[in-house]
Amino acid sequence: MKKFLNTYSKKTIGLTELEHMFTSSFQSYEQFAKVVLKLEKSAILVMVKSKGRNSRIPSLAFQYRINKSLLVEDFHQELVQYRRRFHSSIILDEYYSKDQSLWKQDLPFIEKIDVYLKQNSFPTDRVPAAERSYEIVGDEKWIDEKGGKELLERIKLFDKLHILPVSDPLMLAVHPSNLSNDIQYHLIVENKTTYQGLVEVLKETDFSTIIYGKGKAVIASIEQFPFQFPIKADHRFLYFGDIDREGISIWYSLNEKRRVELALPFYNACLKKSPAKGKEYQKERLVALESFVNCFETNQQEQIKTLLANGQYYPQESLNTKELQQIWRDYFGQA
Repeated sequence: MKKFLNTYSKKTIGLTELEHMFTSSFQSYEQFAKVVLKLEKSAILVMVKSKGRNSRIPSLAFQYRINKSLLVEDFHQELVQYRRRFHSSIILDEYYSKDQSLWKQDLPFIEKIDVYLKQNSFPTDRVPAAERSYEIVGDEKWIDEKGGKELLERIKLFDKLHILPVSDPLMLAVHPSNLSNDIQYHLIVENKTTYQGLVEVLKETDFSTIIYGKGKAVIASIEQFPFQFPIKADHRFLYFGDIDREGISIWYSLNEKRRVELALPFYNACLKKSPAKGKEYQKERLVALESFVNCFETNQQEQIKTLLANGQYYPQESLNTKELQQIWRDYFGQA
């Protein structure tokens, strides 16, 4: 009942709804009423006096206010107790702002992680996710397929467990002459056509690589970059994708993993073209859109928002091969 009340969307709840939800869990009204009165006594449920009480024995209020602060207080105390018990490297701070159901779901696995760390400490060798997953929880698919990676990130341990990424390799072309530079630039493009059009002039630019993002695949594949390109330098990434909801979302997710700037000259050139119609089925990700448009001039921000609201978009193919190559030479060419 506490779990239900904590996730209940309204501030007050009627007795009729409580009975509907829980009377089947009790053998009698008296047992049900005993639990409700216990919640009254602890001030988790507070009677709405204007609504009165029923005439049954024991008597219950017709309506209650839900004191969610007390429910959260109990939960926070539980987190404090576990934090004292667990290995000092297990960080539970993120659960304070999450629903208790996530904590209950994660707890059995965190207990296994705690045992693993106390028995083995942190590993020094890098191994594939399936191997580390089996070591920790006895399930080789847990990290990659059953939410283990997300859990380990919540408790701030994923990077400390030396897990090799199992995403697809990055597809890239390399400019050897730039590999000794202190600052190295890398252009990520969403689509294959754009990659093929630009790779021919890579040697005429200041870029060390051009990376074919393959749509959403790059969000995971970017983890492979340090292993495929183990060169010590200040690596700076630029991105050019479709100006549609999905292309914007891909850039935003990628930028959350590794700082990736927009290759604005390409986007600016697209915005001067006639837009295409379609892709209304794509879902809008408001936080991604706001972050994306903030990279542009004010008039362009409105143009992009209006464009998407009207069911229009700009594919990368708005620019032909000659235009793509000329932009790369003009704005990013070798000095």
